[in-house]
Parts: sequence; C-alpha cells; structure tokens
Amino acid sequence: MLKILVTGCKGRMGQAVTQATEDDPDTEVGAGIDLGDSLMEALAKCDAVIDFTLPSFSDELVESCVQTGKPLVMGTTGHTDEQLAKISEASKTIPIVHAPNFSVGVNTLFWLTRKTTEILGDNFDLEVIEMHHRHKKDAPSGTAKRLGEILAEASGVSYEDDTRHGRVGDVGARTAKEIGMHALRGGDVVGDHTVVYAADGERVELTHKASSRFTFANGSVRAAKWISEEGLENGLFDMQDVLGLK
Repeated sequence: MLKILVTGCKGRMGQAVTQATEDDPDTEVGAGIDLGDSLMEALAKCDAVIDFTLPSFSDELVESCVQTGKPLVMGTTGHTDEQLAKISEASKTIPIVHAPNFSVGVNTLFWLTRKTTEILGDNFDLEVIEMHHRHKKDAPSGTAKRLGEILAEASGVSYEDDTRHGRVGDVGARTAKEIGMHALRGGDVVGDHTVVYAADGERVELTHKASSRFTFANGSVRAAKWISEEGLENGLFDMQDVLGLK
C-alpha cells in the first residue's frame, strides 16, 4: 500500500484527496496535516505527498520533500517565478508532478487545444474564459493560464506579451496576435474552462466543466501512484506525462 501524506487535510481539496486516497485499493492515508502540524513528522510516516494548499507553504514543503526524498504531487497554483524555479531545481533531486489541473478531462482539453490551434491556423481569434467559486484567490486560474500558454505556443506568439486580461474602456480593435483571458468568480463553481476560436462566419468552442472536486482528487492519487513507480527518474512532470499524452 502506498502511504500518502495529504497536506491541507481540513480544506475542501484536502478532504477530497483524503477520500480519494481511501477509496483507491492501492493507497492509504499515512498522515494528514494542516496549520500547526509537524510536516517532518508526517513525512516520516509516508511514501509520497499530495499538496493542494497555498503558495506560501510551497517553499517549506519542497525543501522538506528534498531532505526526506519523498516524491511530490503538487496542484497548488499562483507561484512566483522564483518559487517555480525552486520547484524545478528540486525536481533534480526528487520526482515532482506539478500540474494546474489533475482532471483527466481537462488534460484531454489541453491536448485538444493544441491540436485544434494547429489545425485552424492563424485565421481564428483566440479567447479563454474561466469561472470558479467566490473563494478562489488567484486569477486567472492555473488551468486557464496553461490553456493560454498552449495557445501561445501553438500559434507562435508570447503568452506574457500577447495575453490581454479582460477589456475595459477604449482599448481599440482586437489585434490578430492577442489572446483574450477572462476570469469569472461566483457561487460554488468548481471549475469551468472554455477556449473560443472565432473567425468570420464560424466559431469553435472547447469546454470542460467540473462538477466535483473528486475529479481532481482522483487524478492526483493516480499521479502519486505513477510518480512512486520503481525506476522512475527524478524530474519535473505534469499530468500529460502521467496520462501518456506527450
């Protein structure tokens, strides 16, 4: 049995990961921690870690996983460039799966977005729309950002330079290169993401709607099992690697 440490075990995602771990016949919860609990004591009881918490906890978690040699599955988003660099450096010592979304459906959406962009070419305007519950703190969501990055990569533009986050006032006509990014917040929405391809006379939309956090929790447990397989080399992976979509 793979013993998993669930961080943020009292939160919404932590509770979902705990349930998904208990439901899987190959895994069990070795420990769960929340504010005030000892991370190092919990790591000693576990084989791998699943983390859906906050970026403010990531530095301590990554450093502790490196010290103890524990594989890490991280679904936390909103990291700074400096933190992302630390995660990348840590992956030279331990295997890390870091993904903005662990849903099998969303990762299929990532794959379809790249293929659709390559097929449609330069004649379609690109927009991303996402909606989440009122409590989500970062915007755009990590999933929406990844969709934007895929659009930029596939169409040969820069995500940082060519993404327009919302529009207000006299912003002028839409440019051919820009990628529109729009974040909606309200209610208890788990996560909706739509990629819009708009051209003269037609429009293509790719949409994924999550109605339960268990889609992400189940995917993270799948990633924890994959990253703990014997013979896996250290490195920084994402859910596309876990699902064999690369």
